[in-house]
Amino acid sequence: MKKQAGFSLVELVIVIVVVGLLAVAALPKFLDITDEAKKASIEGVAGGYATAVLSARAQWEAESRPQENDVNMVDYDGVDFILTDSANSGFRDGYPIAVSSTTSSDVTAATDAICLELMENLLQNPPTVVENDTSDTDARYSAEATNSGTSCTYTQLEGTTNHNFEYDITTGRVLVNLTN
Repeated sequence: MKKQAGFSLVELVIVIVVVGLLAVAALPKFLDITDEAKKASIEGVAGGYATAVLSARAQWEAESRPQENDVNMVDYDGVDFILTDSANSGFRDGYPIAVSSTTSSDVTAATDAICLELMENLLQNPPTVVENDTSDTDARYSAEATNSGTSCTYTQLEGTTNHNFEYDITTGRVLVNLTN
């Protein structure tokens, strides 16, 4: 009869210790990947938002700066946007400030509702956005008017990171703020 040989208890303990050390070394890397994915996600959404803002302005410029009732307007992707006007607001000309179908044409400051509508209408496939509400578990972003209505801040609601990006209506700039 053949003698069956297997692993000794010492060999098994050594293998378990080695696997445990590998897990301890690798686990922080996997946890860091989740935060990096959230950062990449908000940077992607902010990049799309910035592109849409500049595309709406470029279309307005290409159409020779159209106006309706002395208000800068542009039909961008089937939606009529009210654009900033340096004569009326002191802002730089031609950046989306509101959707014209739901806001009066004399808008000079954003509200939470206006910020939400901008996000929903500037992006082709926007993430779920709510007005300044962090308790909605289905939403991915919260929209809030900041800086006395001259900016819209969009905060990522996934996890506890508080990553956000800000659309400065006065200049058309989009700035990403990543927290650690």
